Amino acid sequence: MDSRSLRSKASEETLISLLHLDPSPIETPPALEDSVSSLKSTSSAPGLSGSGHGTIFYLTRIQKFSSYLVPIFTSIHLANTSIIPLVARSVVASETYLLQSREIYQTSLTEPLLVALPIVAHVASGVALRFARRSQNLHRYGMSRTTAYNSSGSAARIWPPLSYISASGYAFAVFLAAHVGVNRVLPLQVEGDSSNIGLAFVAHGFARLPTLSWLAYTGLLLVGCGHMVWGAAKWLGYAPTATRQQRRMIWWGLHGATFGAFVVWAAGGLGIVAREGLTTGWVGKLYDDLFDKIPLC
Repeated sequence: MDSRSLRSKASEETLISLLHLDPSPIETPPALEDSVSSLKSTSSAPGLSGSGHGTIFYLTRIQKFSSYLVPIFTSIHLANTSIIPLVARSVVASETYLLQSREIYQTSLTEPLLVALPIVAHVASGVALRFARRSQNLHRYGMSRTTAYNSSGSAARIWPPLSYISASGYAFAVFLAAHVGVNRVLPLQVEGDSSNIGLAFVAHGFARLPTLSWLAYTGLLLVGCGHMVWGAAKWLGYAPTATRQQRRMIWWGLHGATFGAFVVWAAGGLGIVAREGLTTGWVGKLYDDLFDKIPLC
């Protein structure tokens, strides 16, 4: 016989024998369960795992669907502040249409529903999304508050990248807040209502503060048109994400649409209303008193 076979022993006779064990479940430590559940709840964004819907899922839909009501007010406001003055060639003749349209979007029911709530929900959900995605990145790359590292060892970006749509949205929010503050909030605080505020008030502001008014309204229209056109393209799936040639065509198309929207709005707003001049009489005195309340004026 082979000497090797003589020295071999059964496994039961070895020093470290194989033991027959019955199957039993492995218990997961509570700390690990908590970390896994929190990771799943923050990684439910579109394109990531998940069976459940987390914070990012709902914030994205709030931001998207809240923007669906804004075009109703925007279309009416575009007609009253640009198209009608451009056709009528007069601020006085256009004021009647502005006052009539206020019965649609400036009542106690429609103003919060069509204007205030959609805009506040859209802006707030956008800000909350950035913090939610930052929290998601912290869970993904590590819980360090300063610097996290990905699997390749390089520093990972904790804050999500600031896209053109996001940057223009934050700038638009600043311009829009100033516009609402001057034309809606200030008259309510000083006079108790805004029934005397219309296109003539805007024209009075251009005549009294030309530099500030031109900068404010030009920035409002440029940033606002760009954000609305590119945002609508994103929701409709037309944002540049295809081949390089298609991206270039879509990019130029969206910028062309932005410029077209700006020209349409500026033609009546900046071309007619801004050139109307000062309002005289007691109404002009009322406008002066309102502008005196603005710190920059």
